[in-house]
Amino acid sequence: MAQDLYQHPDYYLLDEFLSDEQKVIRDSVRAFVKKDISPIIEDYAQRAAFPDQIIKGLGEQGCFGPFVPEEYGGPGLDYMTYGIMMQELERGDSGVRSTASVQGSLVMYPILTYGTEEQKKKYLPKLATGEMMGCFGLTEPDFGSNPAGMITNFTDAGSHVILNGAKMWISNAPFADIAVVWARNPQGKIQGLIVERGMEGFTTPETHNKWSLRASATGELVFDNVKVPKENILPNVQGLKGPLGCLSSARFGIAWGALGAGMDCYDTALRYSQERIQFDKPIGAFQLQQKKLAEMITEITKGQLLVWRLAQLRNEGRATPAQISMAKRNSCEVAINIAREARQMLGGMGITGEYSIMRHSMNLESVITYEGTHDIHLLITGQDVTGLSAFK
Repeated sequence: MAQDLYQHPDYYLLDEFLSDEQKVIRDSVRAFVKKDISPIIEDYAQRAAFPDQIIKGLGEQGCFGPFVPEEYGGPGLDYMTYGIMMQELERGDSGVRSTASVQGSLVMYPILTYGTEEQKKKYLPKLATGEMMGCFGLTEPDFGSNPAGMITNFTDAGSHVILNGAKMWISNAPFADIAVVWARNPQGKIQGLIVERGMEGFTTPETHNKWSLRASATGELVFDNVKVPKENILPNVQGLKGPLGCLSSARFGIAWGALGAGMDCYDTALRYSQERIQFDKPIGAFQLQQKKLAEMITEITKGQLLVWRLAQLRNEGRATPAQISMAKRNSCEVAINIAREARQMLGGMGITGEYSIMRHSMNLESVITYEGTHDIHLLITGQDVTGLSAFK
């Protein structure tokens, strides 16, 4: 079993901007990843299985909804700390970070932001510990980048509503206890509701044969005349503003997290370049290898500065969805480029499970697509700077 020797790159000394509390939390999550995730994740990825034994530890670390106030069972941390935690988790594996991101930003966030006091007290404390796990239903078989076209809907049936439709590419779906589902209400407007496992007509078939996020559980949500109590409807938002607000929170976590995957690939390649001898010297002594490493750390450093400033703005309530889109897209591009270059530096060893690079590379192919594709985020920036939409 390979030892986790990861050293966090901090070329511009950004640690100096972190509080002592943030450093303690970061170091705790890092230690958790090294002890409980790194030793097992390659095996689970090879078997395409989710390591559900880590759920309790993720809850104990506060990785589920770090920004949720203490009165609802969360640690009540700021968004900088949330980002740091997601970066550490994705340094371990994108699927692990996805599990935490979905739980916090796509399940707990909408309940906290759009739910009733009763819903918050019923669900949030159990979600914070991992005693209850959730998933988020927005993407449909025919509507991904264009969620406004969704056809999943619910109709009024007195004390409850009847939900019909389907969602796909849903992280955590196979084992989730609840799903925050976005559907058209009787007035045709998009609204969220909490669907619980065990409700008749609600099934979550698992998605198999993935070459990416293999240590993450992915599935569908199928609703066949599901009776959902009206008290499970999220009352405080209607329209796409609801799910898009959740996605902004999750994309913020991805912006930090994807950079973590890139950092791990860089760290692996750097160490390998110092140890691998060819032509009587370490390959790190050759100009082309130094060029690769210098470009990696430059892009990582630029990405670190971007997400650090974004966290400041989000803490102040000033980060825009377009700014979050830019950071998500940049971090994904930086990370996947680093993964590809790092794999080449390791030669044939780069494709083996002895190193994390190929797993990160495969995972990032999904991260670059989900919660807003690379192209869509580019057009969001384009629309923001020109004031002209390319979507219609």
